[in-house]
Amino acid sequence: MKEWGFAATLLLAGVVHLLPAAGVLGAPVLQRLYGIDASEPTLALLLRHRAVLFGVLGAWMVCAAFVAPLRWWAWGAALLSMGAFIVLATEHPALSEPLQRVMWVDIGLCVLLAAAGFVKAMAAR
Repeated sequence: MKEWGFAATLLLAGVVHLLPAAGVLGAPVLQRLYGIDASEPTLALLLRHRAVLFGVLGAWMVCAAFVAPLRWWAWGAALLSMGAFIVLATEHPALSEPLQRVMWVDIGLCVLLAAAGFVKAMAAR
């Protein structure tokens, strides 16, 4: 049961990470996702690339949910990615409402992933 819970948590985090991958479609989608004007070409490029990276990370987590040897690696990458965003976001003086939402979703997913990892590690002892 503990293995199933760990995999399900990775699957959930993976699906959530796949959602911003839609930003690869361009500035209007990025505007909806983050509440910022992404019409400047360089910013749009960087954010679209970020969307691709989220797609890669999300796909990896979804795959890891079904391929046990990948689980700890995907778990670590997810916590590192979300943890970095949380730290950077807390240093920002005025986050837009959509970015605050992203931060809180990341905090929730980090708590879930940490708890699932703890339960799995304790079960392996």
